Amino acid sequence: MTTFDDREKAFENKFQHDEDLLFRIRARRDRLAGEWAADLMGLSGAEAEAYARQIVDTDIATPGPHDIRDRLCTDLHARGVDISDHRVEKQMAHFLDIARRHITQM
Repeated sequence: MTTFDDREKAFENKFQHDEDLLFRIRARRDRLAGEWAADLMGLSGAEAEAYARQIVDTDIATPGPHDIRDRLCTDLHARGVDISDHRVEKQMAHFLDIARRHITQM
């Protein structure tokens, strides 16, 4: 292999690693957000777990940067929880920081 091939392979490996890390961070954030929203909606136990899994699945299945926020807001409002979209976004940003710390310390 040439030096160029080695560098190309190294960049590909780094890109793959970074994408995997980003995926795991987002999945952790989504789970935390799902658990938080489930608590606000009065869900507990298996119901809360199932809801948190649905939130993670929503992010995987639906493209776009606001899919989770929109889903959480819709679900919270449907259950009568009075919360603004901005508050949900702030909470998700907080969970992103927590998730980043959890995943990078592993």
